[in-house]
Amino acid sequence: MALDRMIGVEDLIDRVRTYNPRTDDDLIRTAYAYGGRMHDGQFRQSGEPYFSHPVAVASILTEMRLDDATIITALLHDTIEDTRSTYGEIRDRFGNEIAELVDGVTKLTNLQLSSSETKQAENFRKLFMAMSKDLRVILVKLADRLHNMRTISSMRQEKQVQKARETMDIFAPLAGRMGMQWMRDELEDLAFKVLNSEGRNSIMRRFIKLRDETGDVVKKITTDIRTELKRAGIDGEALGRAKKPYSIWRKMQEKGLSFQRLSDIYGFRILVQTEADCYRVLGVMHQRWRAVPGRFKDYISQPKSNGYRSIHTTVSGRDGRRVEIQIRTHQMHDVAEAGVAAHWSYRDGVPSENPFAVDPTKWVASLTEQFESAEDHDEFLEHMKLEMYADQVFCFTPKGDVVKLPRGATPLDFAYAIHTRIGDRCVGAKVDGMRVPLWTRLKNGQSVEIMAAAGQRPQATWIDIVATGRAKAAVRRSLREEDRERFVKLGGELARVAFEHVGKRATDKALSTAAKQMGLPSSTELLARLGSAELTARDVVEVLYPELATNKGEEIDAARAVVGLGAGQSFERASCCQPVPGERIVGISYRGKGVIVHAIDCEALAEFEDESSRWVDLHWHSGNHPAVHTVSLDLTISNDAGVLGRICTLIGEQKANISDLQFIDRKPDFFRLFVDVDLKDAEHLHNVMLAVEAESDVASISRHRDLNLKP
Repeated sequence: MALDRMIGVEDLIDRVRTYNPRTDDDLIRTAYAYGGRMHDGQFRQSGEPYFSHPVAVASILTEMRLDDATIITALLHDTIEDTRSTYGEIRDRFGNEIAELVDGVTKLTNLQLSSSETKQAENFRKLFMAMSKDLRVILVKLADRLHNMRTISSMRQEKQVQKARETMDIFAPLAGRMGMQWMRDELEDLAFKVLNSEGRNSIMRRFIKLRDETGDVVKKITTDIRTELKRAGIDGEALGRAKKPYSIWRKMQEKGLSFQRLSDIYGFRILVQTEADCYRVLGVMHQRWRAVPGRFKDYISQPKSNGYRSIHTTVSGRDGRRVEIQIRTHQMHDVAEAGVAAHWSYRDGVPSENPFAVDPTKWVASLTEQFESAEDHDEFLEHMKLEMYADQVFCFTPKGDVVKLPRGATPLDFAYAIHTRIGDRCVGAKVDGMRVPLWTRLKNGQSVEIMAAAGQRPQATWIDIVATGRAKAAVRRSLREEDRERFVKLGGELARVAFEHVGKRATDKALSTAAKQMGLPSSTELLARLGSAELTARDVVEVLYPELATNKGEEIDAARAVVGLGAGQSFERASCCQPVPGERIVGISYRGKGVIVHAIDCEALAEFEDESSRWVDLHWHSGNHPAVHTVSLDLTISNDAGVLGRICTLIGEQKANISDLQFIDRKPDFFRLFVDVDLKDAEHLHNVMLAVEAESDVASISRHRDLNLKP
């Protein structure tokens, strides 16, 4: 169909020669012929010969001025997977280096990066392992994805959506993280076209309308910049463009602005000879136009980890329209275009000697180091996605040391970036000498001082405050450890009560035996699962004493829920501590009232210490209790629309009824309220509190006990 659209081998070699006159022409010809022969008879869904795709990938890589090995790998990258070719044959024909690269790309192609959860995270780990061996594997894979996205219209619609989502989530941010911003922009825009074509079209229509109303703004402002450079005697090149539709759409979503209110939709770049010229140009631009406060970044004095250097400033340009200007040298621009790939770029037949190019080995090591603390697949995946999207801000310790953080980072992220122990113990922060809340978003150049206390532990609300993968993982790890201690303690109590109900004791031997029967590594793990409601105490009892376990379907009469009362005695639950089945209890007898049942740790019992005759030894009846035991919960929640409704829904999903609700305190940003919930037992209470505590808009939840309500 389109044989004439495929680049010929001589055209490809000519493209390589423009930056590498010493290229091995014969090896490229051999690879081109071999790839064409292997893919002979194969066609793409568009009807084109399949080999047109590897050739197009190689052509993309020539635009990055990459070495012969990478170009040849592109020509051969699908041969092992899609043809009769083998690793050994490629090694024999083209050498170990190219064979390893082709094999690496093949393994990456087989990774299902858009699959779900654990498998996806494990595949991300494999992707980073491939990067650590040779980053050129990823460069070929990115070029492969770029060409596939350029030709995606021939795919089935569901396949287009899957590939576009994978591109938006993984490959585009990876290209950005590697410093290839041009590739990230194009990948995002191609994916945007598939995922939200109407949104993209609306941006394009507004652009056309704006151009009709104002004329060619880019040309006018570019002319203004060149005039100012000439007047200042600076040898510089000025380039301008309208930003990509997806970039504009993302800004509209992030800032909640309409297109009309969005200001910096045009970007301009000024290339000069020396670093000193960069700062001279900055002065000229700020003299000519008014700088926009808070929109200045100096990535020359504080480069990004991928080697990116440039000065960014936003000014109110012609007609008051905001424009972003990037100022850099030509060498800085080469790195900005090629990113980490600049290490392999050629110029005049030799590897480019660019002082700003980053050693890819060190770059990958620094990147993967950030993920080593992840203890499981989900944490690694969160690290990966958060860090790939990160745009950096630079803050200072009180001693003047620089700490690099992603945009949106908070003092808590700063604390964890210094050391996990500092983060865990953080109780406050000062930014530029002023005390600020821990959720404050940090800005470039700010000085941050962390205040810590030995007794502090991470709070559940911190998960929603921190922005870095490292901080989120550290907070979750600490909460997990704290929860585990609590779960083990609660599980021990649940086991004790359950065993006593069948006349047995929950000894270490009994629990260890039950754990072994249930396939668990230890009795501690069994108790932790009991406390976290992954197991029920009834399950444990049944494993050891199936003949003694109460029928699960039998429901205890609420009037007979307590064992140990005398003949004719009645009981009531104490209003002060509201004990529920599963908790240790004791009774206090009252003349004319029967027995009032208290939780064993109720503070109201202190006044009866000298009246031992009134104490009644009680325990709850073993079995399935009805949900009639009211417990008051003390909640602090965000004052936002829909939050209370979600809380009520969560409680209902746990099959618990809300019998009363009372607001205690109303503030602009939060509500405090008491919620009375009808529950079955301690396990049911635990499940309800855990479900509510997990809601991000719940600042705190506790059991409300009121001594003023004692009998």
